[in-house]
Amino acid sequence: MSLWKKADKSEPGSGRNKSSGTRPRIEGVAPAAAISGGEISIVGSGFTEDGRNRPLVRFGEQVGSVLMSSPNRLLVRVPEGTVSGELTVDTGSAVSAPVSVAVGINVADNLHPVANPALDAAGNIFTTFSGSRGQKVPISVYKIDRQRVVRPFLHDLMNPTGLAFDRDGYLYISSRMEGTIYRVTPDGQRSMYAEGMGVATGVAFDEDENLYVGDRTGTIFKISRDRHIFVFAAVEASLAAYHLAFGPQGHLYLTGPTTSSFDHVLRISPRGEVSSFYRGLGRPQGLAFDIEGNLYVAASLSGRRGIVRLTPSAKAELFASGYGIVGLAFTRQNSLIVATNSSILELPVGTQGKPLLK
Repeated sequence: MSLWKKADKSEPGSGRNKSSGTRPRIEGVAPAAAISGGEISIVGSGFTEDGRNRPLVRFGEQVGSVLMSSPNRLLVRVPEGTVSGELTVDTGSAVSAPVSVAVGINVADNLHPVANPALDAAGNIFTTFSGSRGQKVPISVYKIDRQRVVRPFLHDLMNPTGLAFDRDGYLYISSRMEGTIYRVTPDGQRSMYAEGMGVATGVAFDEDENLYVGDRTGTIFKISRDRHIFVFAAVEASLAAYHLAFGPQGHLYLTGPTTSSFDHVLRISPRGEVSSFYRGLGRPQGLAFDIEGNLYVAASLSGRRGIVRLTPSAKAELFASGYGIVGLAFTRQNSLIVATNSSILELPVGTQGKPLLK
């Protein structure tokens, strides 16, 4: 499926239309989702009247930066603070009919996520202030409620990294500094769940509630419900972190940035057999599945940074554009919660996510 968003030719014109000049026409945009700073390609006709002057591209009333301009193609950067996804092209004498794109709405700033956020059953968002390795910060994990109020949830946990909920609403957190997994009650009471996990980063549950932990030095551990620890798989070491998600047929999918700009998404069978699902992403990090088995990865594709969608047959296309994205999680309202290296945003993409645990 193409991720080009086609214009609706039946849409009425903008109130900013001038009385003269050929009206520009938007035929499609790609990708059809972005966060501030992301880049969107627009195709159509009549974008410049003389082939030289650049038009104005607006998101609502905010003007984006036009990076490349021709009569039938534009490349535009989404401006900071964008709240409207109504995109128009203004040549100075006429304005196109609007096309809707999904833009990320800021939820919280001044954070430091390094992996996926996690959502509890009530839709509260949990995210970290991870800090640099060995840095102790006063607030380690924040809770953001449905009204987007941000509150401290957990204090004094060194380098929190991966987050995952079990069916009973307990939050599991990896500490990459300590090599420890902590279990946290809904009211914020912490206890040690497992230790000796090396540089513990990504965490994920399978359908039987076995917990998988990625030691970024090259080991995937499996922790059974009675806390027996097994070595599940061995993989190439990562410079940053492993990110884990379970996909169709009980396969575990893994990313871990290396020095290559052509990294793999790995697929690990229930028996621990490792294979490459897709190769060709730059610095792949957090990942999540939708209900149809498509995999979404925070990564770059052909030099364009954002969220890449991989179909079950491993066809790749840029789904959303943006920089600094480290993780993502679907909400029950069919939007994406996107974690950058300093903030949390909501991207209304209209896609249903795969339940992490049934």
